[in-house]
Amino acid sequence: MTSLENPQSIRHFQSLCDACQELTSRNHSPSELRLYADGYLHALRKCEQLEAQELARLEKIVERWILDPSSFIGPDGDIGNLFHKKEVEW
Repeated sequence: MTSLENPQSIRHFQSLCDACQELTSRNHSPSELRLYADGYLHALRKCEQLEAQELARLEKIVERWILDPSSFIGPDGDIGNLFHKKEVEW
């Protein structure tokens, strides 16, 4: 199964997505997002808040989400703005 069912897992996924969106708006690269997500998931493993099966499911979903460029298309829908905030012209 590839969906999250545990409410706690869903909250962690939403937190991770929100943080990655914020990092993207500050011009962080996809590899930096991956490092952030890896650290977040590692912390979840260490604190043992989620069952192993649910954590593995969360890891797979996060991996696919980060690799999918459509996850980071801005509100203007311009695919040219992926992972980059428009520069302000003076």
